[in-house]
Amino acid sequence: MLTQTLADSTKPTRLFCSALRLQQSILAGPEKRLLIWMAERTPEWIHPDHLTTFGFLAQLMTGVSYALARSSQLGLTGAIVFLILNWFGDSMDGTLARVRQQQRPRYGFYVDHMLDSIGAVALMSGLALSGYMTPLIAIALLVLFLLLSIQSYLATYALGEFRMSFWSLGPTELRLFLILGNLAACRWPMVVKGYRLFDVGGAVGIGGMSLILLWFTGRNIMRLYDLERIS
Repeated sequence: MLTQTLADSTKPTRLFCSALRLQQSILAGPEKRLLIWMAERTPEWIHPDHLTTFGFLAQLMTGVSYALARSSQLGLTGAIVFLILNWFGDSMDGTLARVRQQQRPRYGFYVDHMLDSIGAVALMSGLALSGYMTPLIAIALLVLFLLLSIQSYLATYALGEFRMSFWSLGPTELRLFLILGNLAACRWPMVVKGYRLFDVGGAVGIGGMSLILLWFTGRNIMRLYDLERIS
């Protein structure tokens, strides 16, 4: 009897409805076509979970590479390689599931974004240890990333919309910025008046992410207020 009660308590209490995915980044169109093309040619023995794990490990190794960059510029090169591998695993897992009609929306949403959050901590920790970015700026970027993630997840629940990009910028564009920054830092680690290149880029990122957070939080508050207005 107790076993049955525990089993029943794990069952969903309502029907699950997938949220509307909003992906409006600059590269969204060509990226989607490329991912579908690759998914259709992926060997059957490779499953979406394999790609999720692969992308997560690549993100962890990106952080490790940044930490190693403190003693060798080869760490920056390693970070570029692992950023590309992270893009492949992180972008392909959901596409492969959709192409093969093997979607698990609740499981995929939870696992993918929980691992993304852990991976972001690893990546920014690596940057903080790299010597190319002031730790305080790395921490501020991480906090803003996590706040934007929380904002997106709350909007997914409250509005039924999961926003994957902000102001035409998504994860792929951010990876490209990091890759370009790595390439530039190999030649010019310091820029105007002795400021680190990554510190300048990080400061711009902090400003942009703060504006995005304020804009979308305020907009969603107004939308929800109108939807549940008390007359």
